[in-house]
Amino acid sequence: MNKVEAEFSNLVKAFRKRHMGKGPREVKTTFCKCWAICEMSGNLSPVEKFIAQAADGRHLLRDARTQMVKELYRTHRPIEMEALLGANYLDLFVDIDIEKDLGMSIFVFDQDIEHKFSS
Repeated sequence: MNKVEAEFSNLVKAFRKRHMGKGPREVKTTFCKCWAICEMSGNLSPVEKFIAQAADGRHLLRDARTQMVKELYRTHRPIEMEALLGANYLDLFVDIDIEKDLGMSIFVFDQDIEHKFSS
C-alpha cells in the first residue's frame, strides 16, 4: 500500500466513524485503474455481533450494511477523498461477510487513479 492508498484508508475509516458512529478497525486500500478497492475488517458493533448470532439477523445486517452504506455516500459526497485524489467520485459497490466481519467497498472515480499514484 503506497502513501496515498494509506491516506485513503484513513479517510474511509474517518468517514464511516463520523456518519455511522463506528468505522472499521482496519482498512487496506488498493488502487486499480479508476477503482479504490478497500478491504475492511472489524466493521460490526457489539450490538450487531449480537444480532448476527441468528440467521435472520445476519441477513438483516448484510442488507442494511450494504444498502445503507451506499445511500450514505450518495447523500454525503466524499469530498475529502475527491480532494486527496484530485478525481470525482462516481459510484460505490459494497459487500460484507457478516460471519467473518469482513467487508469490501469499491469506490469508482472518473480517472485512472492507479496510474496517477503508482510508485
